Amino acid sequence: MTRPETRHGGPTSPRALPLPRPAATPPTPSGLTELADGVHLFVRPGPDGRPDCTGLVVGPEGVTVIGALPSARERAVAGAVAALGAGPVRLVLATHTCGAPPTGRGAFPEALTVAHAGARAEAEPGPPAALPALTFEDRLTVHSGRRRIELLSCGPAHTRHDVVAWLPADGILFAGGVLSAGTVPVCARDGSVEGMRRAVRTLRTLGAGTVVCGHGPLAGTEAFDLTERQLRRVQALAMDGWSRDLTPEQAARQAGPATGPVLLGNLRRAYAELDGEPLGCPVPLREAVGEAARGPVRVAPDPWDDWGLPLGGGGPAAQP
Repeated sequence: MTRPETRHGGPTSPRALPLPRPAATPPTPSGLTELADGVHLFVRPGPDGRPDCTGLVVGPEGVTVIGALPSARERAVAGAVAALGAGPVRLVLATHTCGAPPTGRGAFPEALTVAHAGARAEAEPGPPAALPALTFEDRLTVHSGRRRIELLSCGPAHTRHDVVAWLPADGILFAGGVLSAGTVPVCARDGSVEGMRRAVRTLRTLGAGTVVCGHGPLAGTEAFDLTERQLRRVQALAMDGWSRDLTPEQAARQAGPATGPVLLGNLRRAYAELDGEPLGCPVPLREAVGEAARGPVRVAPDPWDDWGLPLGGGGPAAQP
């Protein structure tokens, strides 16, 4: 794990790295928003209060869907596709999994699903019809008419096998769960704090002008800065607590009165990386959110830190 930046010869104080308040990023309205000619963003309220964002690219042969498509989201996305009136869905480009095979087959049975090879391997031995039909390891280019869509592997970050979709001609990046603007980064279950920082650095080099995060409002280049600063704070808190033999929960308590399960899960990941564990090594969800599920911890609500959820609550920690 990369050590936090230093000042005056010592580790950066966690207090010196305040989380940027997501409220500074204006919300994106629910429904369809056109980002470029034939490129649309579909936003709907998620079950945990965060906006769920899905990309829809219209081409002469039909529609390409970009994002994570758990079964609970398929019907809403199908409704958005129907509203476009642009033909059938031909491709589903899965950016990551949400605890289920990344297929979209329930709503789009005729579509070709593309995902990272590791995502398919983790979904086996599932029903063959529920598995991605086309996989790749590093990068893959697909086309919607004359428009190039470049799929880039950048996990572990939010999950172990993250994929982003880059539309170079439009300057639009569909970042899945790797970037966050208006929400807290989540890398507790099988992602990586250090891996996400590396992914942020790599994605900056693409030169995107518009960033679509998997959850949260439409953003620009500020998404890189917001994500980076929050990850730096997690690593600084982890380094401080780990070096003083504190448990992740004790380190989370010292972060302030408003501490939720996402920060605690991220601290668990950062501690594992400080211990030398491989980036993205699986951590059971209950362990990821730590002792909070068992112990009485009083947490003050705060709308910009972990969505103000009490430790041990559901929400984002259970919805990567």
